[in-house]
Amino acid sequence: MQTLLAAMLSVSRDLDLGRVLRRIVTSAMELVGAHYGAIGVLSEDGRRLSMFIPEGLTEQERADLAGDLPQGRGLLGYLIEHPKPLRVGDIPHHRASAGFPRGHPQMKTLLGVAITVQGRVYGNLYLADRGDGLPFDSRDEDIIVALAGAAAVAIENARQYEHVRSDSEEFQRLLLPEVSDRPPFRTAAVYRPASEPNQLGGDWYDALATADDTCYLAIGDVCGHDMAAAASMSQTRSMLRALLHTRLHRPSRVLTQLDLTLHAIPRNLVTTALVARVHRHHNAWVLQWSNAGHPPPLLLAPGRPAQYLDRDPGLPLGVDLSLPRHDHSQDLPPGSTIVLYTDGLVEHHQHSLTDGLRTLADIATAHADQYPAQLCETLADQHPGDGHDDIAVLALRVPNGHHS
Repeated sequence: MQTLLAAMLSVSRDLDLGRVLRRIVTSAMELVGAHYGAIGVLSEDGRRLSMFIPEGLTEQERADLAGDLPQGRGLLGYLIEHPKPLRVGDIPHHRASAGFPRGHPQMKTLLGVAITVQGRVYGNLYLADRGDGLPFDSRDEDIIVALAGAAAVAIENARQYEHVRSDSEEFQRLLLPEVSDRPPFRTAAVYRPASEPNQLGGDWYDALATADDTCYLAIGDVCGHDMAAAASMSQTRSMLRALLHTRLHRPSRVLTQLDLTLHAIPRNLVTTALVARVHRHHNAWVLQWSNAGHPPPLLLAPGRPAQYLDRDPGLPLGVDLSLPRHDHSQDLPPGSTIVLYTDGLVEHHQHSLTDGLRTLADIATAHADQYPAQLCETLADQHPGDGHDDIAVLALRVPNGHHS
């Protein structure tokens, strides 16, 4: 009983559906001493297997079975049609046996139990060949039926969590603007949620072009991974967009005013942010920016390695209103690309931030000729971060010449 309870706890402690299913199989194998185990997940119509997750196979056996996993015929099909506990002492001689797929290890005994989630058969748990060579008995059946009950709850929790997380990610995407070309500039952005089954993220970005061949870029990261962070992110971006429309021009003034406004909001969260302005000056393109504790911009100039514009980063928003914010400036050669990003792109718990930034610069240099939309996707795909935080990337390319 203690072992069964421990197995139930093990199965129910995760919310990732794939890991839950594998843990159910391995826990069942340990409980009854089975050499092999698997879960078959039924298709929507309940007539066949849409997923088959085996455990206990050697690497060679997995390779031999690749692309030829059981489909739910024979004994497995019998259990689908008759979702009651099934014990078979000699698989090849059972009347419903249809043999094994090519490359499948030979098995003699079987214990199969249906897993029912909210009154509907979700799939079947299969166990084969006890370690002592004896057939599965009624005690084994009782134990696995009990485990299947706990497994049903764990599966439903994981499915609900996946649904909520999917909705949360969609909600987050709806809060972010669609960034496309802002003539005469090419602009693009990409957002990727964290790979971990966390909550909402706080990454945000924006781009606003004005009629005088000027484009404002902004990116930031609200501390936290919950609904409060998402709400704060939405408020911050909305206020910033309003401030950009007031034509404050200098990014430092925009950040100062934004900080003042955020301080007036109860329970305001600390936020890193960077605001940049790309404009013409004496027939050349110039980047002017101010940083509030955010990672530095990355400049990709044609024919040169990627260069970080690593100036005074300043304090994040929501920390100290008494300290002044500063503007920085950089001439942009024709055809240059500016890349802004959040720290999830480069942070890795096993490597230093310096290593992450160096790797990002190498990746950006190798793909500097890509259009901003493709470049953002490449950087998000090949990011040196560990995936534990969400990622936002924003890129702008100035025209390749003095004319639009």
